[in-house]
Amino acid sequence: MVMDELRSMLAELTNAGGPPGHEGNVREVMRRWTTPVADEVTSDRLGGLIAWKKGTADEPRVMVAGHLDEIGFMVTRVTKDGYLRFQPLGGWWSQVLPAQRVEVHTKQGIVIGVIGSKPPHLMSPEQRNKPVKTEDLFIDVGASSQEEAESFGIRPGDPVIPHSPFTVLKNEKLWMAKAMDNRVGCAVAAEVLRRLQHTDHPNTVAAVGTVMEEVGRRGAFTASAAVKPDVAFAVDVGIAGDTPGVGKDEAASRLGEGPTVVLADGGHLAHRGLLALVQKTAEEQGIPLQPDTLPRGATDASHIHLHGRGVPTLTLGIPARYIHSHASIIHRDDLENLIRLLVEVIRKLDRTTVYHLCHG
Repeated sequence: MVMDELRSMLAELTNAGGPPGHEGNVREVMRRWTTPVADEVTSDRLGGLIAWKKGTADEPRVMVAGHLDEIGFMVTRVTKDGYLRFQPLGGWWSQVLPAQRVEVHTKQGIVIGVIGSKPPHLMSPEQRNKPVKTEDLFIDVGASSQEEAESFGIRPGDPVIPHSPFTVLKNEKLWMAKAMDNRVGCAVAAEVLRRLQHTDHPNTVAAVGTVMEEVGRRGAFTASAAVKPDVAFAVDVGIAGDTPGVGKDEAASRLGEGPTVVLADGGHLAHRGLLALVQKTAEEQGIPLQPDTLPRGATDASHIHLHGRGVPTLTLGIPARYIHSHASIIHRDDLENLIRLLVEVIRKLDRTTVYHLCHG
């Protein structure tokens, strides 16, 4: 039953549309799942969600944060022939875009379209051997003119997201959807709060959904200012290396072999004391833990750990295939093990333990 509810929550979160700056729909889904178990649900002034759960003590404050936003697009112009020009919101590789279905979210509702490009049959051999530039792509919504496209409700500034519904694959432990980066983190934060209903914890926990992570981790600043954490976990997906052409030295984690812990990325180094506590707890609980590094890119931990006088912070996650594309795949056992691990670690984070993390 717990796994069925977790799957339902993740399906709702991934199916919701929310590129950077347009996270409202996702925030309401996370609010709906956290409100029944939270003592209070608040927000920062940019739209980040904070669900509070008090244990047996007001302090320390433990922050568990995923980011609400997904990579997407924004309509910049409607051409006289009814095609949409757009710009990316977040990091896209242009090769994954042509021929993909998208949803244009307008004030009148959702309009389905497809990303189009010049047909390869009309390209020179030199052009075919190069990735299509994003600025040469367009969205076709079936409109024959600017006036018809605008009659659909489409305007510059409208957000656009991939059209890729949550799907359970034939191997039912594998789940596929858009926006696993990072609705996984939001689902984990919410589920940790739900499971803490049934166990004592010597602290106050804030389950957080931050905004605008994909455009510079901006919401991590504002959420940290609102929570004022004593210790924090940024929960995000890692890059799975179990696909053809990826070497162990490029991406070592594999689906189904446990949660990931990021030792270093482009903006953060794992806090050594918190890392040791997590590793010890994982060993005690029989939970496999996969070390990970990200030489390029960073998570919300990069900003959270610099809040105030500093916050012991760690990035935990699960491997995911095909992130920053229209569909990613995760393994449900990794998700379950990450939630179990976080619950057990949080149960250990009393005042004395956190003091020693900060001053050890």
